[in-house]
Amino acid sequence: MSISAVAQNKPFWNEISDFQKKDSISMPPTKGIVFVGSSSLRMWADLEDTFKSYNAINRGFGGSELTSANDYIKELVLVHQPRQVVIYSGENDVASGASADQTYDRFVTFFTNLRKNLPKANIAYISMKLSPSRAQFSEVILAANAKIKDYISGQKNAAYIDITSKMLDSTGGYRRELFQDDMLHMKPAGYEIWTKEITPYLKKK
Repeated sequence: MSISAVAQNKPFWNEISDFQKKDSISMPPTKGIVFVGSSSLRMWADLEDTFKSYNAINRGFGGSELTSANDYIKELVLVHQPRQVVIYSGENDVASGASADQTYDRFVTFFTNLRKNLPKANIAYISMKLSPSRAQFSEVILAANAKIKDYISGQKNAAYIDITSKMLDSTGGYRRELFQDDMLHMKPAGYEIWTKEITPYLKKK
């Protein structure tokens, strides 16, 4: 079996192939900001326009986990040689049964791989949101967020972006008006919060 045939059998290969086709038609400039992660990024339809002045590149692909991002680090991130990488991933890991420790370990593996290949790039992690449809995973998500935040605090040129608390009401409850009918993915109002919280951490140059 050829290498290409093996690749085509890998999870998410169709999505990765679509990104490659898009790049072959119009390759984004290097030294931009790559947003990589799961469907919360993929469904952010105007992300690249929102952060156009930063040369943002949206490489979110639905259903993906931290392991998926690491598996395709070359195709998703390294090919663009970004000055900054912004990650939103981990929710699907937890929903698939990963513990807080396992999710944290997967993040560290991805972070370490990014740092090795992009030693000068800033790496920012967007905290995992709490969603009404995944209420049973809230404790694990919060524990994983805390571990990742603690890890990032000890790293140079890295940032932890808290969107989790910003999407809760004053009592710590869900703000259901931020979510689509599936109570998992966000409406524009949710992305407005993300934009406000993420922007101060983005690197212009």
